Amino acid sequence: MTTLLKPMSSWELDPFDLLWKNIFDDNSKFNTLVDKINYPVDIYEEENGVTFELAVVGLDKEDIQIQVQGENLRIKYEKPQSQERSYLYKGIVRRSFDLQWKVSTKFDLSQLEASMDRGLLKIFVPLSEEKRPKLVEIKTIK
Repeated sequence: MTTLLKPMSSWELDPFDLLWKNIFDDNSKFNTLVDKINYPVDIYEEENGVTFELAVVGLDKEDIQIQVQGENLRIKYEKPQSQERSYLYKGIVRRSFDLQWKVSTKFDLSQLEASMDRGLLKIFVPLSEEKRPKLVEIKTIK
C-alpha cells in the first residue's frame, strides 16, 4: 500500500505549511507530506480547516487516544495482547498505531473536534481565528 500525502495543489506551494519534520533529524517522529504513512490515513485541507481521517474498523472510541500537546497532534491505539489462534486464513490486519504530526500554527488544535462513524475516525482542526480571512470595511472620508 502506498499512501503519498500530496493531493492538494495549495500544498505544492508550501509543502511544510501543514505538516513538517525537522530536516536535520533523520529519526524525527514527525511525518512530512511526502513521507509514506504505514496506516490508512487521509489528510485534506478544507476552506476553514484541516481534516484527518483514519480507518479504525473494529475499534471503539475508548480504544483510541487523541492527544494534543503544543503544536503536536498524536493519535494512538495499542493492540491488546491476545491469545494465538490457529488461522486457516488471516486477511484482517489488526495492528497498533502511534501517529504524530506537528501541525502548523495557522490551525487551532485547542478547537479540535473528533468523531467516529462506520469505522472512520474523523478529526477536524479549524483555522486559527487570526488566520481566518477577514473582510475589511472601506471607510468614506468626507
